[in-house]
Amino acid sequence: MTTEFKQIGMRIKGLREACDITREELAAELGVTVDTYTSYEETGADVPISAIFHIASRFGVDLTEILTGTAAKLDTYQVVKAGAGRIVDRYPGYYYQDLAWGFTHKIMQPLLVTLDPSDEPAELVTHTGQEFNLVLSGTVVVTYDGKEIPLEPGDSIYFNPAHPHGQRCGSDVPAQFVTVIAE
Repeated sequence: MTTEFKQIGMRIKGLREACDITREELAAELGVTVDTYTSYEETGADVPISAIFHIASRFGVDLTEILTGTAAKLDTYQVVKAGAGRIVDRYPGYYYQDLAWGFTHKIMQPLLVTLDPSDEPAELVTHTGQEFNLVLSGTVVVTYDGKEIPLEPGDSIYFNPAHPHGQRCGSDVPAQFVTVIAE
């Protein structure tokens, strides 16, 4: 098991213990057996992204803090590149319904977005809350606060959407991404 995954398990365990929550309680909240949950803590492997979202929300930390050990500065943005973080190649089969599961605060209905190469770039928008985009296929160029950030399949971006932002297709083939907005 890689060190990165093991550290995710250790961070989850540390949050649980700091909040005086038992493994049994958290396993029940996540809808998994205690043995499965124990595996999450001990190895950090195969933790569904829905469980990570739930744990982050449950203990009042941002997703990036569990994934990397460093809190995202949500006045800017955090990109997790495929191959460099926990949201990597492991989740191509997790659809938008799964990404939505487990938020304990208000979320907008997650959207599965398809961008066509012929689409005009969307107008930049702002809104409250936090936004998470996970690229499933193609190249998605996220414009965020005046910067263009190209994302490939498996890459994700987590940011404060109070800054102007938008997405467009970045190649000559259609692109798909999931967006989840939480307030």
